[in-house]
Amino acid sequence: MLTTAQTVREVAAEAGLDRILVELVNIRVSQLNACAFCLSRHTGAALRAGETAQRLGVLPTWRDTELFSPRERAALALAEATTRPADAEAQNTAYAEARGALTDDEISAVIWVAISINAFNRVSVMSKHPVRDSTAAPSS
Repeated sequence: MLTTAQTVREVAAEAGLDRILVELVNIRVSQLNACAFCLSRHTGAALRAGETAQRLGVLPTWRDTELFSPRERAALALAEATTRPADAEAQNTAYAEARGALTDDEISAVIWVAISINAFNRVSVMSKHPVRDSTAAPSS
């Protein structure tokens, strides 16, 4: 799976998706799947990439803010639709919105990022991967 994740990151970069957008997708999908391990990992990555605490804080309610660009909104909607495949209407709406804001390569990359993080979420949730305090000083 790590090899797949690396390939997905490379494809996303080649398609023109910046690291912050990829991490927003990773975080939003992980929120929907309640994966604490992936949320911890990708929140840290997003902050290191330059994402703000404010935008991360409101990400669950991204539709109700003006903090996300049309491109980001299209990617988030597409990621949510990929995560909830039973909602055909949401998929159709998200795909139509994505067609207006993203290139074909970007759409494909967002879908692959969402599929990849969904797989990691399931492995982490079922494996009960622990989230450790990354701010705590190492014990001697």
